[in-house]
Amino acid sequence: MERRTDLLLQQLQKRILILDGAMGTMIQRYGLQEEDFRNQELAAVKKSLKGNNDLLSLTRPGIIKDIHKAYFEAGADIVETNTFSSTSIAQEDYGLSEIAYKLNYESAKIAREVADDFSARERDKPRFVAGAIGPTNRTASLSPDVNDPGFRAVSFDQLVEAYSEQIEGLIEGGVDLLLVETVFDTLNAKAAIFAIQEVYEKRNIPLEPTEGGIPIMVSGTITDASGRTLSGQTTEAFLISISHVPLLSIGLNCALGAAELRPYLKVLSDKSPFNVSVYPNAGLPNEFGEYDQGPEEMSEEVTLFLKQGWLNIVGGCCGTTPEHIAALAKSASNFPPRIKQVLTEED
Repeated sequence: MERRTDLLLQQLQKRILILDGAMGTMIQRYGLQEEDFRNQELAAVKKSLKGNNDLLSLTRPGIIKDIHKAYFEAGADIVETNTFSSTSIAQEDYGLSEIAYKLNYESAKIAREVADDFSARERDKPRFVAGAIGPTNRTASLSPDVNDPGFRAVSFDQLVEAYSEQIEGLIEGGVDLLLVETVFDTLNAKAAIFAIQEVYEKRNIPLEPTEGGIPIMVSGTITDASGRTLSGQTTEAFLISISHVPLLSIGLNCALGAAELRPYLKVLSDKSPFNVSVYPNAGLPNEFGEYDQGPEEMSEEVTLFLKQGWLNIVGGCCGTTPEHIAALAKSASNFPPRIKQVLTEED
């Protein structure tokens, strides 16, 4: 692990790293049916499982492996594990909380195998695996009931417990870094970070990547034109509230396209003492909830960020494909990585 962390840090010094694109977009191309989300272990589950994409790591692992391959072939340096909803909390809707650890472990193993294969074939371009840690389908800061604003559907401790199990599975499966992503509620993210700290302490893993620790990425979501997360934080407030941990990077993803993220990404570039990442959607969704922005248009918008020197890591979120990632990789190769800010006491 220490060697892979060192390799990752070295690559970040040299160039802008490329993160993969959307998993769900690629899975939709396969036209999967209910039976594709089931195996012998899941045969007796009464609820419909179609759309629970994380299960495909168990039921159709070849599909997930091929998607990882497609992104690496397109130029990605980092792929995310198929674990966005692989917590006991998120899987509870399907009655599958008990398989959360297995989902993370098997998904990490799949991505690890593909990354190692590409790294062996192209030794000058090592590939890495990010353990994807989604926000869950519950929020610790807001009530889901407008008539009971004090109610919470989940507690901080419940989130920590669920995230800890996920993190254990991802580490055992062989991830190179952990990515707390699509953060719409910073309290949820704080629970994930606290869980990471507890797991690292138990396993004697340093928090600091330069000391050989497993690096931590955090990526937030600006939900609308207000420029705030769902729980009400501005981009700068979001940065400040999680800056107590030595992160590898902080960034933004999902909800908006690249053009809409521009002012908020500038805030991170100006203020962040960490590397900065972005992986936008392929524009804004149309009236059918689909994403129409093509690879070249998206690349042109992201190139504006690259010219400003704002980025260290770039990829794609909803609606993006290997074609989008190939276009981003080509563009990013023409620009140097952002230079991290060094904060002083006055700052």
